[in-house]
Amino acid sequence: MEKRCMDSQVRGVSTGTTILAAIFDGGVVIGSDSRASIGGEYVSSKTINKVIQVHDRIFCCMAGSLADAQAVTKAAKFHLSFHSVQMETPPLVISAASVLKELCYENREELQAGFITAGWDRRKGPQVYVVSLGGMLTSQPVTIAGSGSTYIYGYVDAKYKPNMSREECLQFATNALALAMGRDNVSGGVAHLAVITETGVEHVVVPGDELPKFHDE
Repeated sequence: MEKRCMDSQVRGVSTGTTILAAIFDGGVVIGSDSRASIGGEYVSSKTINKVIQVHDRIFCCMAGSLADAQAVTKAAKFHLSFHSVQMETPPLVISAASVLKELCYENREELQAGFITAGWDRRKGPQVYVVSLGGMLTSQPVTIAGSGSTYIYGYVDAKYKPNMSREECLQFATNALALAMGRDNVSGGVAHLAVITETGVEHVVVPGDELPKFHDE
């Protein structure tokens, strides 16, 4: 996650983070690291929680400009809260992803933020959606994003399996974050994870010194 540095020349969008989400049998896991950087070089915070709850069983992870992402998620929370009052029912996961998509698309010239949205609803069960920079919306069973994701595409392709158990999926997500945080200099801190099912939400925090190690660090 990157905090904007106005004095630096913009050469592109440095996401400076590792975020992911994966569907398992009956639910979904969404998680991220906790490090924020300026320009992808200076680590400005080690304690940012990038797993944001936008409704009871809907969460999103953010990448890109921290200020932009926080503004978008704040607006999305308002829209979804208002929607649930009007409809007298919790919003669908696709509705939350669509709100984020519209906000990103309508402000695509100003915003530098992307999102992973994950959650559970009674219509379609567990779901994962990606809202990329510019406002494109796609649905995937598992997805990764951020600068740290470039180090773990092989691991995710090899290890993710449909219909995993809750424990298998949580371990998969923890391992993926640990691998990315061990290689990417602007991903790190602790692993924030949320497990979302029909029965509720469980928050899991794995401290940095308790993350799995796969090589000498």
